[in-house]
Amino acid sequence: MPTRTVRSPRRPLQVAAVGAAALLGLSACSSSDSDSSAKPDPSGPGRLSGEVTVFAAASLKESFTTLGKQFEKEHPGTEVTFSFGGSDSLAASITGGAPADVFAAASPRTMKIVTGAGDASGTPATFVRNKLEIATLPGNPHKVTSLKDLTGPDLNVVLCDKEVPCGAAAQKALDASRLKLTPVSYEQDVKAALTKVELREADAAVVYQTDVRAAGDKVEGVEFPESADAVNDYPIALLKDARNAEAANAFIALVRSAEGQKVLSGAGFLKP
Repeated sequence: MPTRTVRSPRRPLQVAAVGAAALLGLSACSSSDSDSSAKPDPSGPGRLSGEVTVFAAASLKESFTTLGKQFEKEHPGTEVTFSFGGSDSLAASITGGAPADVFAAASPRTMKIVTGAGDASGTPATFVRNKLEIATLPGNPHKVTSLKDLTGPDLNVVLCDKEVPCGAAAQKALDASRLKLTPVSYEQDVKAALTKVELREADAAVVYQTDVRAAGDKVEGVEFPESADAVNDYPIALLKDARNAEAANAFIALVRSAEGQKVLSGAGFLKP
């Protein structure tokens, strides 16, 4: 009688085992994919959100406004809110408890008001420099060609307040030239001083070259050599009580990046 061989049912078991492993693998992949979608890549451009409040020197208004719009475009879901003014006033507001994430000052001295009070996080970084220029009425009807010309009795000249960086720089240039100038008014920030000339309420003002450029044909700029002795460094810092530190750091990074520097250079600022 022939012997019948009984085969062990290994293949079906192997197939079942392979199938189970495959299902487990798919389940793991699915779980991994789910986790990946639930937790976006932290380096992704869409991870930032919320409002960033920036206190910045008045002379930064045009360039920072441009950078703010660029930041919001690169990071949908963010909003950059600015408060522009005299650096000393902004510093006083910050030390007084005003909510802000970033401070960009027009001089190291005004930044020290904030760092001295312990309201900055980390060390401020200089991101641009700026120098002075004389803003006159269009066409320069009074033929102003030098800083000395501003001391003439027939000229109505305005300066920034001496506590404001542009005013301190103007006084430094005057002292270096041994000139005495009595302005018709001292203004709280550089934009206010420039506006006096734009409105023809003054014949000339000592402001930053960036503000003359921003004003276009509303004023005419006159360079003077003494401005080289009164160049201001502009520091920027994250504030200690920043409510949106992550986005604030990203904005500071944009300001200091090659892209940000291109915008600032285009506005007339000097490289740090």
